[in-house]
Amino acid sequence: MASELSELEHIKDRSRQLRGSIAEGLADAVTGAISEADTKLLKFHGSYQQDDRDLREERRKQKLEPLYAFMLRARLPGGVVTPAQWLVFDRLATEYASSGLRITTRQTFQWHGILKHDLKCTIAAINHAMASTIAACGDVLRNVVATPLPERSSVHAEAYAWAAKLSAELAPQTSAYHELWLDGEKLVGEPEPEPLYGRTYLPRKFKIGLAIPPLNDIDVFAQDLGLIAIEENGRLAGFNLAVGGGMGATHGDPSTYPRLGEVIGFVTAEQLREAAEQVIAIQRDWGDRRERRHARLKYTLDHRGTDAFVAELERRLGFALQPARPFRFEHNGDRCGWLQGEDGRWHLTLHIESGRLLDRGDLRLLSGMRELARAHTGDFRLTCNQNVIVANVDAADRECIDAIVAAHGLDGYRRQSAIRRHAIACVALPTCGLAMAESERYLPTILEKLEARLEHHGLLDAPILLRLSGCPNGCSRPYLGEIALVGRAPGRYDLRLGADFAGQRMNVVHRENVDEAAILDALEPLFASYAAARAPGEGFGDFLLRSGVLAPPPARRTIPAEVVA
Repeated sequence: MASELSELEHIKDRSRQLRGSIAEGLADAVTGAISEADTKLLKFHGSYQQDDRDLREERRKQKLEPLYAFMLRARLPGGVVTPAQWLVFDRLATEYASSGLRITTRQTFQWHGILKHDLKCTIAAINHAMASTIAACGDVLRNVVATPLPERSSVHAEAYAWAAKLSAELAPQTSAYHELWLDGEKLVGEPEPEPLYGRTYLPRKFKIGLAIPPLNDIDVFAQDLGLIAIEENGRLAGFNLAVGGGMGATHGDPSTYPRLGEVIGFVTAEQLREAAEQVIAIQRDWGDRRERRHARLKYTLDHRGTDAFVAELERRLGFALQPARPFRFEHNGDRCGWLQGEDGRWHLTLHIESGRLLDRGDLRLLSGMRELARAHTGDFRLTCNQNVIVANVDAADRECIDAIVAAHGLDGYRRQSAIRRHAIACVALPTCGLAMAESERYLPTILEKLEARLEHHGLLDAPILLRLSGCPNGCSRPYLGEIALVGRAPGRYDLRLGADFAGQRMNVVHRENVDEAAILDALEPLFASYAAARAPGEGFGDFLLRSGVLAPPPARRTIPAEVVA
């Protein structure tokens, strides 16, 4: 049986709780890389080894190794960042990274282009800022995301506390992180136990997201474990559990697919921690460790059956899940601009295209956020849509905040089209090793052409969810876009249409493996029809289904009708 395990399972088993030979690889000055096995383990510490694919061929001709560098990702539960932390992260982006700060689709920061000899000091600086990178990647519970906008302050504070608690208590316990990056005492003898994860951790990554209706701004049904906060009588009563969401797929392999999570029941707030741990533990024990393409929880559910999974969860918990409570989601985008919370404090959501904070010409986004961090007395919230919220602002400070925002070009949300404000793109080329096509670098080009056509039809103010992905892996959650482009090859994409505006329905393939001209030709008549025949308040994806352009997607037991208010 052991021989049937994937090679990565053997690497994890031999790693001595994620140590491997990373320390030796970091000390090797001959190469800018570390060994292939250690790159797999490095992910658990929050870093990916990458190289500049734009320069691969030229460097090969010069008989040079690829231009290796490392992407580093922080673990920031709920996306909350203090001004002091922001200034540290900004300094690291300026001193060590190659392309500024990047807000990810999981409410955290990535730094790209860090050289091997700078990796340790960068991780140490993040740790000294009271943050971490451990478990930001790897086969463990990743960054726990949560609705970031503290509009309903009391419920949001409780929900964020749960995100932080789950992140801390379900993190790996290995001391390898402190040993490798923080000059902690080296382990002598057998590695310490991992009570939840064991010697080989999980079969694949695991994602938890917490949404507070009516906002589904974290795409709760795209999570392995989605937590839907239920408020009753002004307090957080507990959470509906949705299991088995996941966005990844592989072109040409129908055994892989994106999937929405299924609502399986309700737990009280006091029961949540144990329920989350046992969902992870079942996936640890039941997940596929032979074929990594089938190792996510969504495949475990489809192979074993949701009813069997729920029965096992209740057996391990020692109590039955309660019936799911009613809830209603209105949208899964961010609401840019100022919004006042129930406690009287103000929150300003700024649109950051592709999440990239960098100074380019008149747009001095990195510098502008630095000035905000120096002046702001509240905190910042990163969103799963790659934006940033200047949160908890006193009314007297709004004028100062607005002045800094305008001076650095951070006020684009005031003038931008609705489709631009709702667009998400993954990094893709030149650094992502999985990318088949452009995404972040292509977004400005395709947006301009889409905006021209939308303006022609009077649709510039129509909120349409656009998602771009350089491959089918789904980091930008493309399968939940009303319009989505999923990379096939340079300049070629699958055009997917028909998701809803609340993140509760996936899209379908409309055109396969087509170029930009074919994409625009396909969308033009649809925009014209939408402008002429949409119902008041009807989303683009909903219109495409109602008008018969797209067939209804196959029914699944995902969101029971009786719990959707």
